[in-house]
Amino acid sequence: MGKSNSDNILLLLKKKGVLDASIIAQDLALSKEGVRQHLVKLLEEGLVEKACVSSGVGRPCTNYSLSERGLSKFPDSHADVSVQLLKSVKNLLGDNALELLVSDRERQTLHRYEKEMSLGASLEDKLNILSQIRTKEGYLAEWKKEDNSYYFIENHCPIRSAASECQQFCQAELKNFRQLFGQQYQVERIQHIMAHQNRCVYQITTQSTSA
Repeated sequence: MGKSNSDNILLLLKKKGVLDASIIAQDLALSKEGVRQHLVKLLEEGLVEKACVSSGVGRPCTNYSLSERGLSKFPDSHADVSVQLLKSVKNLLGDNALELLVSDRERQTLHRYEKEMSLGASLEDKLNILSQIRTKEGYLAEWKKEDNSYYFIENHCPIRSAASECQQFCQAELKNFRQLFGQQYQVERIQHIMAHQNRCVYQITTQSTSA
């Protein structure tokens, strides 16, 4: 069964942060009146918040964003259990054991991704495959190209609580992406959910372009 228009609005706000009704209508190919009706319902349910912003000219613009309750619709997978396990490993076995645990997890992840991405002939093929893999894992991944750069975007982090407890997860993810795309590309994280930004964004450029 496909997603409802309300679900699509929540997903769009998760991906893009703060939007007004006209932009939502445009992005989802819906009527403005239809979007407003959905937003009223989402406001009543406490899933979105609104704020009036004055531009100094004309009527104030009403922007919408996800509330804490709305954000909880995109859950952190097994958050409590993950954090408790990480704390136990650290307390009982020390930081080195925790680093070994994360390293082993990421080695397995890298091997699995490499196997699937080997089917991609071009960078764009590989980005398509990686986006599909990460979306299935809960990261709401996508990519885009602007000028000479590619941007791999993760709109959600399903292990956010674990990453808050153990920053090695984020470090290992960046290392894996660099290995997956190879030495001919430079991969930099330019937005980071753990830095209180709306999503994680990786900029991918050829070494010659970035030099």
